[in-house]
Amino acid sequence: MSRVGITLIIYLIALAGFQCQTDSGKKTLQTLPPEVVESIEKRIANGVTPSMAIALIDTTGTTFFNFGKASEGGQAVDQHTVYEIGSISKAFTGVLLARQVLDGDIKLEDEVNRFLPEGVTAARKGQAEITIGHLADHTSGFPRMPDNFAPANPNNPFADYTVDQMYAFISDFEPTREVGDAYEYSNFAQGLLGHILAQNKDMNYEDLMVQVIANPLGMGDTRIRLTDSMQEHLAPGHSGGQLVENWDIPTLAGAGAIRSSAADMARFIAANLRYFESELAEAMALSHKVRHRKAGEMKVGLGWHIKEGKDGDVIWHNGGTGGYRTFVGFVKETGVGVVLLTNSSTGSDDIGFHLLDPGSKLADIKSGTQAVDVAESTLEEYVGVYELAPEFSITISREGMQLYLQATAQPRFELYAESDSLFYLTVVEAKVSFERKDGVVESLALFQGGSETQGKKVK
Repeated sequence: MSRVGITLIIYLIALAGFQCQTDSGKKTLQTLPPEVVESIEKRIANGVTPSMAIALIDTTGTTFFNFGKASEGGQAVDQHTVYEIGSISKAFTGVLLARQVLDGDIKLEDEVNRFLPEGVTAARKGQAEITIGHLADHTSGFPRMPDNFAPANPNNPFADYTVDQMYAFISDFEPTREVGDAYEYSNFAQGLLGHILAQNKDMNYEDLMVQVIANPLGMGDTRIRLTDSMQEHLAPGHSGGQLVENWDIPTLAGAGAIRSSAADMARFIAANLRYFESELAEAMALSHKVRHRKAGEMKVGLGWHIKEGKDGDVIWHNGGTGGYRTFVGFVKETGVGVVLLTNSSTGSDDIGFHLLDPGSKLADIKSGTQAVDVAESTLEEYVGVYELAPEFSITISREGMQLYLQATAQPRFELYAESDSLFYLTVVEAKVSFERKDGVVESLALFQGGSETQGKKVK
């Protein structure tokens, strides 16, 4: 992806990483490993991301590492710089749910229809009804996004999605499989869950989150509506090297509306690791409890995803809005937690996983300068819409000699040629291969995370 140049500024970075084991089995990660520093430097130098704010939490406390500037010519970032944390909000929703469960205000087995207004009913397939627990662990049968999601402004796509539209989708939705049968990551389900939890307390989602989590943990820069201080410290979102709009998510807030800083998120992770006394300790422990292992090789709790690591389970979540990619995670056995925030549409999950589980590899993200030339006529043949799932497509467009990829409800990214038919992205470690039949382009294959997904050309 072509991006504007960013001056790199590094604070609190040693030249080598150091990790030691304590008698209790806990670890201290006192500096960033050199391979991580090198990877971050490369990403910023290549314009992949303007900035990155990292917090490492361990038995010694929290250490902050800050790279880059919020924008070209802007302020250097620090632990108080504010980012959109996107779907990490789901971990907050999981804790809010756990707290209401422990308080006896709701049960995981409660049917969702109990909390819907008169005339709105979630349909079922088979005998089981959708429960609150199903919303929390992505087995409700609701899709990733509702089919009546048609934003007036694609650059702020959730802003005009209303509660009435949410209820209309629920009323019209016909499930394709039985509840609890399979894992399907669902922004809609988590947004509905946040809505139900807030209504259960006669509040809106932000006020509930602030009352139950942010204020008790001393997280003054964790809000949905930006305070004056947060606005002053906001790192503007970037996609493709360009400034993009912030996202507003009023109806499905529980799925991804929260903004926060590395300092505040370090408090959240430290609380999950029980490094200080908190009234949320029991609720957080409940949110970590495994509900199923239907997400491939991963387990799922209340909002959290759980990945097996060399030294223990990595409990984690990532987030992504139009101009931000974020990651948080921790390992109870080692006592190490990580917060990683960027104001770029480029994911950096690999860095977070590598810090928590050294056996996890760093991504080999290429720059656009490594691309080869492909004839303009060949590029034009690839333009079109490719359906990977009933409600998920990839649109390939062209501007001159540059191809672009845009997935459903996601930003547009540049594609760079590795050969005449194989292309790569610089925002994430992924490739796209175009396939022909009888000389005509009929499909593409998306290679990402060790898996291959086929998409048939439909337009």
